[in-house]
Amino acid sequence: MGTTVEGKIKTLQPQQPSTLLEEMKLLKEMQEQSGSRKSINSELWHACAGPLVSLPQLGSLVYYFPQGHSEQVAVSTRRSATSQIPNYPNLPSQLMCQVHNVTLHADKETDEIYAQMSLQPVTSEKDVFPVPDFGLKPSKHPSEFFCKTLTASDTSTHGGFSVPRRAAEKLFPPLDYTMQPPTQELVVRDLHDNTWTFRHIYRGQPKRHLLTTGWSLFVGAKRLKAGDSVLFIRDEKSQLLVGVRRANRQQATLPSSVLSADSMHIGILAAAAHAAANRSSFTIFYNPRACPSEFVVPLAKYRKAIYGTRISVGMRFGMMFETEESGKRRDLDPLRWPGSKWRNLQVEWDEPGCVDKQNRVSPWEIETPESLFIFPSLTSGLKRPFLECMFGLEGLLNDPRGSGWKLVYVDYENDVLLVGDDPWEEFVGCVRCIRILSPAEVQQMSEEGMKLLNSATAHGINI
Repeated sequence: MGTTVEGKIKTLQPQQPSTLLEEMKLLKEMQEQSGSRKSINSELWHACAGPLVSLPQLGSLVYYFPQGHSEQVAVSTRRSATSQIPNYPNLPSQLMCQVHNVTLHADKETDEIYAQMSLQPVTSEKDVFPVPDFGLKPSKHPSEFFCKTLTASDTSTHGGFSVPRRAAEKLFPPLDYTMQPPTQELVVRDLHDNTWTFRHIYRGQPKRHLLTTGWSLFVGAKRLKAGDSVLFIRDEKSQLLVGVRRANRQQATLPSSVLSADSMHIGILAAAAHAAANRSSFTIFYNPRACPSEFVVPLAKYRKAIYGTRISVGMRFGMMFETEESGKRRDLDPLRWPGSKWRNLQVEWDEPGCVDKQNRVSPWEIETPESLFIFPSLTSGLKRPFLECMFGLEGLLNDPRGSGWKLVYVDYENDVLLVGDDPWEEFVGCVRCIRILSPAEVQQMSEEGMKLLNSATAHGINI
């Protein structure tokens, strides 16, 4: 995935709360006066990051996992930590911290998004002091957006970008259909506040929405390829914005400007160890597209998973996946990290389609029958808008009769049932795979629907 932003970790000397607050305020004022950093649109950043990514709130308590941070380095550099990297006895496997600052960034060359966080180690919740937000709004995901994986024709220099009708009608200004052909100019902004102009036209047989003039320029400037994704959002100010998500591709060699993998591993561990020993702030960079597993975990989420959930051998669980795995390198050295909760659960997946997933997960990543976070809300319908946004099906799943789309599952007896028909306890104990059926697939149910759905069980949870 593009350029890596590692090796930039720094430490600050221990400070009294009042002094730290004054310096934080002064730094913000200097940034505003110099214009050194224009804030990135939070909704667009989160849309590019993906629907499963969340960032900790300013002033909140979290656990920082150096193993997870090292895993991000391993995935980004294609090299795991080696025996040449020293041990840091005073660095625990998890470090309780208070979040002092969170800023959103995007690489100017690749549009790769990442977050910069300033963490202050604390010994207990009593060490926490109020952190002012300086008027900053909490990070948020967009409520209206459309995401499409690019095809070869989408990236062709002679082609255009085909937009599904529902997405075009919901996000773009309305076309004047009295014109022949209906057309308009769209002006959109990207993560860096650059302006792009696309010609939006409705034409063809059958008629479809296309972005033509200006699209090839965008594809070339962003160096997009088939397999990458482009997304459009309309933010809370009703601005039309565009972002990209790059597909995970094997990178043969690292740029010469990137530090060696060992140096980067040592850098993050040494900085965290120094901060833990001196109770000083340290800065980390989190790249959610390179490392799907978050290594800065909210304290409440951690406690719920560790103390509020009973986990036993053989227990069934659910887990949400949004993208393919970026890599398989895991820093699970039990000698370096004794008693660590990071990926301390060894799991086995039900379906052959999940063999590419990791066989070790962390307790806060899974949903057990006791948990009421993701799957119970599938049965009650509370999270259907979440699925709609994730797959560009806004308004379709909450109105299955009108839209024709169905949310169904297959149980272990190969029966096909609608999600929501069963109590939660029965549902989680028997669900084998979940599928979103289009109206065309629903129509096939009477003839070959059973074969269609049963074939999906070979691919795991299929939503």
